[in-house]
Amino acid sequence: MLKFINLKQETPVKRSTSQRKHDFNEIYDEFITDKAKEQSSRCSQCGVPFCQIHCPLSNNIPDWLKLTAEGRLKEAYEISQSTNNMPEVCGRICPQDRLCEGNCVIEQSGHGTVTIGSVEKYINDTAWEQGWVKPVKAKKELKQSVGIIGAGPAGMACAEELRKSGYQVTIYDRYDRPGGLLIYGIPNFKLEKFVVERRTNLLKESGIKFVQNFEVGKDKTLYQLKEKHDAILIATGVYKAREINVPGHDLQNIFPAMDFLTASNRKGLGDKVKLFDDGTLNADGKDVVVIGGGDTAMDCVRTSVRQKAKSVKCLYRRDRENMPGSAREVGNAIEEGVEFIWLTSPKSFIGSSIVEAVEVNKMKLGEPDSSGRRRPEIEKGSEYKIKADLVIKSLGFDPENLPKLFNAKELAISEWGTIKINLKTMQTNLDGVFAAGDIVRGASLVVWAIRDGRDAASQIEKYLQSKIRKNKSERAA
Repeated sequence: MLKFINLKQETPVKRSTSQRKHDFNEIYDEFITDKAKEQSSRCSQCGVPFCQIHCPLSNNIPDWLKLTAEGRLKEAYEISQSTNNMPEVCGRICPQDRLCEGNCVIEQSGHGTVTIGSVEKYINDTAWEQGWVKPVKAKKELKQSVGIIGAGPAGMACAEELRKSGYQVTIYDRYDRPGGLLIYGIPNFKLEKFVVERRTNLLKESGIKFVQNFEVGKDKTLYQLKEKHDAILIATGVYKAREINVPGHDLQNIFPAMDFLTASNRKGLGDKVKLFDDGTLNADGKDVVVIGGGDTAMDCVRTSVRQKAKSVKCLYRRDRENMPGSAREVGNAIEEGVEFIWLTSPKSFIGSSIVEAVEVNKMKLGEPDSSGRRRPEIEKGSEYKIKADLVIKSLGFDPENLPKLFNAKELAISEWGTIKINLKTMQTNLDGVFAAGDIVRGASLVVWAIRDGRDAASQIEKYLQSKIRKNKSERAA
């Protein structure tokens, strides 16, 4: 260990831009074993591991780096998976530059971060290849059952933890495949779908039941599910796109990001997608404008490139340093030919029935707002037009109206529409109904959803055990 002074930081080789922008395959090659050992050996094994502190899952990063450097990959995998239900996913899509790697001590000292994400991916891909990843085998089967609404990362993480304890778990999901955002929201060049599918298949082999194409409130109300199960977890995520209320926003060919990404991902999965096949949700040959600066916007611009768009422009109202998305993803997009127009905000959409151009204002950064970020302000008289055949809105997501959707008007929500929970117990105002993930915290990272799912499993287990104790004491009395 401690080789960071003599060994330079290296990441897995990226496929060339000319090659990768013509397909949807992942852009990074795998680490070879020697390189994974070498880069792991750069870890300084510092007394206070900032990488671990800044990981939402508190992954024991220094230990599995040390084991990788020593060639003890199976042990490294066992430590990696002990705190993370989807380490092979997080190794691919976590914004490590903002979390573990961004807070690496040797990065702060100027020696270049340890490539934590790439090593995590290498360890866990090796584990799958070697057959080390096994279904959950509960030591004892319990009669109590839990219904989980939402087959995304929070729901699946909670389900796996509860199965380890022997509970009967059923996951209900509105879509035809489990995985949620991992399947339909994230493009293959960041997360190939077989990675998600083998994980969901493992959960099925573990005894977790999946009920797809199921809409709570339509197929069964929340209260009917509550009668069927001893506890319920709501982990639906947030999918309602935020709107741009400017003139012309109702013109055709202006779409929310998830509509565009879902069509592309479904096509990649072999589905028939009418709006893609007829060219509506296909960027081929079009001048595409994406509005937004987060990771979803980066997914949209890079997908547009691969769909052979004529041009791809990304409008963001702040500058590059203040973008909320991963700096790594911005860099990848620039390499692939995306044009970023910083300090720009849409004023109106222009066209008769179909959008033909976006009228924009130039912006400048003023005084900091309540979040500490400098507030964007319009520069007067700065308007100009940008040609557009297809506009994709990527301004974030809000919760759907769950009390109405679930036919459970008593379910308490916050002023932002997220579900209110007791932060200690993760229980809603309805007895035995818990909530976790983005539907509680708002749109966030996959790694936070996994963390919330694990925490929810712990609280649900406490609740179920207390019910057993209460029933025993009542019978004894």
